[in-house]
Amino acid sequence: MSNDLKNNVKKHIPKDWLCELRILYRLAKETFNDIRRTGWVNIVIITTMAAILMIFATCFRTALSISSFSKEIGSALEISVYLKSSSDAKEAKAEIQQLQHVENITIIPKNESWTKLKNEMSLPNIDNPLPDTLHVKVDNPENLQEVFNNIKHISSVEDMSYAKDLANKIELVNHVVKTITVVVIAVMGLLTITIINNTIQLVIQSRKEEIEIMRLMGVSNWYIRFPFIMQGAFYGFMGSLLALFPLNSVQNGLLNVHKFFMVPSPSYAQNLVIIVMFSMSILFGAVGSFWCIKKHLQV
Repeated sequence: MSNDLKNNVKKHIPKDWLCELRILYRLAKETFNDIRRTGWVNIVIITTMAAILMIFATCFRTALSISSFSKEIGSALEISVYLKSSSDAKEAKAEIQQLQHVENITIIPKNESWTKLKNEMSLPNIDNPLPDTLHVKVDNPENLQEVFNNIKHISSVEDMSYAKDLANKIELVNHVVKTITVVVIAVMGLLTITIINNTIQLVIQSRKEEIEIMRLMGVSNWYIRFPFIMQGAFYGFMGSLLALFPLNSVQNGLLNVHKFFMVPSPSYAQNLVIIVMFSMSILFGAVGSFWCIKKHLQV
């Protein structure tokens, strides 16, 4: 009943925006003071986090390039479909075009294939033994086997082939790259949270008496927690900012590799890495602080 009364009273109290701004200013000042109290340790924390984030950003950016290479190679893979002599190539194309993941189909008439083969090789004057062929392009290398199995059941198809080993290797590379990225993110998160946890613990110990006085005075728990959480987020932000410099060198190196192999680099890659790096470092920094508060400070 008392809680309902308290909430009801709060609703009728006019908001004092100036007071709220003063509170925010006070919280920002407390955060700055906590960072200043940490002293030279701040440099160690920020540089350590920058090194961790640099490893993460390098792996993530490289993974995006490897995925781009795999996709480029995979897009060149095609399923060769050999039709029965009595089949109509256009009808077969229309039927295959309805299947999922089929991106494009090219008809290679048997006369064209036979003429090309005779130009390349010395062949006797015999009737054309080659069938009409369809080159089926799939939207993603991972879907090659699925499309292959679906085409197999079409009655007009005599035989089929595609570079299965290469497709499997491309799929394996993509799987390994994704797994490594997830592992690196997990390790980065664990290390970041551990570093922030230990740092905030030291700050809490140095301010223990001050915090106890604030609690006895009835100061809000979030007022006590907020500066610590912001300090953790600050370390994450500064670590990411410092990691940008070596990341640019990695970006330039990868761009040169893409140019050398004439494979287009993902246009979004660098911006995506930067956004993810800053977001995750700030989040892990804040979470590390929050967990430390929950563990060492009962507010």
